[in-house]
Amino acid sequence: MTQTRSFPVRRSALARKLALGASAVLAGLASVSAVPAASAAAPPPVRAEDRAGDHLTVTVRHAGVGRDGTYRLFCHPAGGSHPEARRACDVLDRNTRWGQEPFAPVPDGSVCTMQYGGPATAHITGTWAGRRVDATYDRGDGCRIDRWNRLVPLLPDLSAPRPTTASRAGL
Repeated sequence: MTQTRSFPVRRSALARKLALGASAVLAGLASVSAVPAASAAAPPPVRAEDRAGDHLTVTVRHAGVGRDGTYRLFCHPAGGSHPEARRACDVLDRNTRWGQEPFAPVPDGSVCTMQYGGPATAHITGTWAGRRVDATYDRGDGCRIDRWNRLVPLLPDLSAPRPTTASRAGL
């Protein structure tokens, strides 16, 4: 009776080689398939010629006296009826990054603190970095408060004291 012990070793070595080869193929396919998906999902980078048409209309309601109203904002160069046009343009520039939308809503499924930031709402329309903007804001939970606060002073700072009639009149 002759017994060969090399067969299980060969089989084991063959199985390992096949497993490694399959892993390499799957890893290669994953990396190749990820590239087109990522590039298709991300918007093109912001170009200087896209910035010339940056203009927004901001309507704020229920934020209080001295904060409610409709403001026009032009950037590059800064102007319009917004009370802090230069600072508003600066905050937008800081929040504009390639592949990220500065006006994106809170992602579905986000875990947010259950806090209420008040009845204030805002609606922003126009064009920013060559793309159409139509975004709504409220302060109904921690995520939406944070989203609002990232755009202060484009949106009013509701943590600051309200302007009084005397301070608005310059007294």
